[in-house]
Formats: sequence, structure tokens, C-alpha cells
Amino acid sequence: MFTSVKGPAPAPSSFPGAEHLRIGIVHARWNKEVVDELVKGTLESLKKAGADIERVLIQSVPGSWELPVATQHMIKRHRLDAIISIGCVIKGSTMHFEYICDNCLKGLMRVSLDEQVPVILGVLTALNEDQALERAGIGRTKPGHNHGLEWGSAAVEMALMARKDPALSHS
Repeated sequence: MFTSVKGPAPAPSSFPGAEHLRIGIVHARWNKEVVDELVKGTLESLKKAGADIERVLIQSVPGSWELPVATQHMIKRHRLDAIISIGCVIKGSTMHFEYICDNCLKGLMRVSLDEQVPVILGVLTALNEDQALERAGIGRTKPGHNHGLEWGSAAVEMALMARKDPALSHS
């Protein structure tokens, strides 16, 4: 039987110090059914990684276009150790998809580099609704896998790594 090589290697099983991290989630409301499941998966992943869920700040914005500026604002206002930016863009019949995806993703990378805070990319870019639903773990024909289940542990791992580097630490 063929198994896929695509996907992350298993995350470490424990993250000492995770309970002290200040983590944010900013998510789009566009494609709400998909995004809500991704947020749930992310919170589950954060909890499993040892983060204190009561310390997680959550904010919503209209769509993925608004994620970069909201992510940057949240980092500056709350001095976060890491943030997960969650959205879902589904291709339609125009170039709108390409413009939103390209600029949203470049914007999130720029925020991470400018602020020197890990920004976890939680934006699905799907060619159709079925792809988006599968990647949120709620597929119509096959359940798929909720990618949010990796994003929380990635945020914890990167935040702890940044704390170890005095050039990046702002805590």
C-alpha cells in the first residue's frame, strides 16, 4: 500500500514552557464553515502542545485579505510570542483568487520578518470547495485531515525557539 511522504514529521511530544507563551489566532470569517473547523483544530493542537488555552487571544476579520494587517496589529498590541493566521481562499472563475492568495501570503511573511515573531501560515488555498473541506477535516466524500491540528504545535515550537534566541526575543 502506498503512503504519502507529504506532510510534517511528527512534532516533539512535549514543549516545556509552553504554558507561559502568549499566542494569538487571527482568522477570517470568509468561508466560515471551513475556517471554524481549522480554528477548532488549532486550539486542540495548542492544548496538546501544552499551551494555556485561557491565554490564547482570538480575533476575527472579514476575509483573508485583512489577515496581514490584523496579524501585525495583534502582535504589536499584545506582544505575542507567536500567532496563527487562519483563512481559506477558494478559487472561482476570475483572477481574484490569485491576487488574494499571493498578497495575503506575502503579507504574512513580511509581518513575521518585520516583527520577528513567528507567524504560522494557516491559510488554505483551495481550487474548489471539496479541497477546502477535506483540508479542514470535514470533506463531503472523504473526511480528509484538519490541517489546524499541526498549526498550534508549530506555533508553540517556533515561539519557544524564538525565546531562546536573544536577537528575536521580546518577552
